Amino acid sequence: MSELFDAVDALLASRATLPPPAERKRLRAAHGLTIDEVATALKVRRATVSGWEAGKTEPRPPERDAYARLLDKLAELYPATPAPAAETAPAPETPAPATFTAVPTPAQPLPTEPASDDEVVRAPLEPQVPASDLADAPGLARTPASATGSTATTRRPGAKKAAPAGTPEGEGDPRFENGPLAVVDADADGQVLAYCIRGLVLDVPAKSLASLVEWTLAEGKLGQPKLSGPGRAADPLLVLTPAALERYGLPTELSAEEREAGRIPEAHKVIKQLARAEWKLTKRGFGPWARIYRPATGSERACVQLCIPSWNALDTRFWGGAAQLPPAELARVLGVYASRVMTPRGSTAVTGLELMTALHPPTRASAPDADGRRHSEHNPGSLGKDPVDCAPCEAPDGHPVLNALDLPRFHVRGPAEKLFEEAYDWARPMTDAECTLRHLVGLDVNMAFAAGANGLTVGLGEPTHVKTPAFDPKLPGSWLVDLSHVDLSHVKVGKEWVELDGSLLPSPFTPKGDRPTGPAWYATPTVAYAVELGYDVTPLEAWVRYENGRYLDGWYQRLRDAYLATMADLGVTADLSPEDFLTAMDGYKEHDPELGIVVAAIKATVKGGLGKLRERPHGEGWRPGERWRALERPTWRPDIRAAVISRTRINLHRKIIKHAAFTGQYPIAVLSDCVVYAADGPSPLNVLPYRDGKPLPGGFKLGINPGLVKHEGTQTVLWGEGVREQFDAPQLNFARFIKDGTVTAADNGE
Repeated sequence: MSELFDAVDALLASRATLPPPAERKRLRAAHGLTIDEVATALKVRRATVSGWEAGKTEPRPPERDAYARLLDKLAELYPATPAPAAETAPAPETPAPATFTAVPTPAQPLPTEPASDDEVVRAPLEPQVPASDLADAPGLARTPASATGSTATTRRPGAKKAAPAGTPEGEGDPRFENGPLAVVDADADGQVLAYCIRGLVLDVPAKSLASLVEWTLAEGKLGQPKLSGPGRAADPLLVLTPAALERYGLPTELSAEEREAGRIPEAHKVIKQLARAEWKLTKRGFGPWARIYRPATGSERACVQLCIPSWNALDTRFWGGAAQLPPAELARVLGVYASRVMTPRGSTAVTGLELMTALHPPTRASAPDADGRRHSEHNPGSLGKDPVDCAPCEAPDGHPVLNALDLPRFHVRGPAEKLFEEAYDWARPMTDAECTLRHLVGLDVNMAFAAGANGLTVGLGEPTHVKTPAFDPKLPGSWLVDLSHVDLSHVKVGKEWVELDGSLLPSPFTPKGDRPTGPAWYATPTVAYAVELGYDVTPLEAWVRYENGRYLDGWYQRLRDAYLATMADLGVTADLSPEDFLTAMDGYKEHDPELGIVVAAIKATVKGGLGKLRERPHGEGWRPGERWRALERPTWRPDIRAAVISRTRINLHRKIIKHAAFTGQYPIAVLSDCVVYAADGPSPLNVLPYRDGKPLPGGFKLGINPGLVKHEGTQTVLWGEGVREQFDAPQLNFARFIKDGTVTAADNGE
């Protein structure tokens, strides 16, 4: 008989009444439960619980019984309060993201300038797959909604699994109600599906790539509103999976020749299909980040960008394993990035550079003239629409401005001829006292180069050459000055002079930390720091920019907010105590690996975007002394890159000086934004002088905000001495290997 009762109970449980999706989420949040905790208790996936709360799917036995029991108990503890009559309950079709902590702001589309391979800050050149350029498409037109007869159909709830929690909300613009992008996939039956944000899955009727582009512009409702007043709305982005590539007649992988060319041949049948449909490709051709458009017939645009992960569009160095994610999860990752940064325009470096222009478009509409017409005019605070040449000292080797100097063919320019503002790569042997300690502790500055850009005044126009100028710390430019007299053993910290062991400190004036031996070119922040340390400076000459401004402030704020919001979703917030912060940072990416990918991409956007300000030529038959493609855009500005790196290096050195003056501790090694100290214990708290929970003013401070530090890694002193002896490198830079301690024969510190 008991078995019959059990069967009846199970039957009743299968029809258990559940509260509406919004109430399910309210009850869970009221008890302080996370989606992960509920999923673990019910032995289901995190995305499953998210789908229940979003109303996309409904639980089935046996989980339904347990879920209903949980909600019943929570309802007893937290009864619902009646809403005011004027309020309307939110529609279940547009649930709030489960893990978002900040409302994403609209992203801005591309300007019409070329963009190519990446150059990251830490290395002189780090190539990525280039983005396509719109130099041959200055105006584009949006295809009207009536251009095609296809209809976008939202799949029924439950027809496909819900997208993972944390998918961003829409921007509220009805033109882009389906979000900034879609991951296009094809199932086993050949049906094409478009996975959008918020778990939305659309049926795609398009049978060819040309009709897919038509459908996207006419029915897809994809894109993003403009980021700034004078800008443009972002074009829709389609991410094509291997199955979609097969469905539309494209190769799932590029051949060796195609990878080298960065595109498929122009004779490919799909390109011919596009041409017959009167669609055009930009000068970059059909590559990993292809752009398909029609010439403008008015002020509207008709342009769709493609991202093809299997063609290495999502470089593993910056996007981790994103290319291998299922369509819904990939849509979530790219959607979070798009909502918080901008719709990807190409590699992270290309996107970082385009974000600068998106926030400060080169032109704007003028006030109406006497006839009521508006005209295009320069947008104040931008770099303008025309490129400017750099000063000779700022030019990399092979730049055409050097032709006028008539240098010998194999002449190597030194510091007195060329600006060397690069990130730190310095190390020294340990002292006897340091060898008695047990650990080497690495501290890493969060978003160091973004922090270096914050509040920095940079040049906006052409440089002006000045002989024997008086140094002005508020005037951006490059200065030829002798700083060899600055003695780090006797420096000014604040208003007080302090005595230090200068032999244990890197020089703030050179990337290798060596003391200058004579006149050299420096960016304004470097020379200003020499004055701050208490020493007079007398420049011999300078290239200064009288037209200037804080061009990078909005760029920094956008990326900072994206970084902090995503880290908060991972459980790392700005209000944590030092101990709680270290605990939260320990394995934070494991809480949500997909959001961990977004964090890495945001960081790469900072470094890559700054590096691209001095992009070098990438083949194309270039010869020294000739112009290359990147020089034709206004954002080719090596002086801005130099100023940011200079300020970042100076910011780090200032903290090192204050730390040494207060604690007597000196760094063992410095690499870019990482500094290593010898300590008695393995924790950063064994290095940093916290008192009553408060850090040293102006020194290193643990925290997630840009400019604060986190724990990079800890190794033993015995490990350090062992690897230096193994590779016979007394000045091996421990900062390069402190994270995991892995050193190979190829990494000998040179």
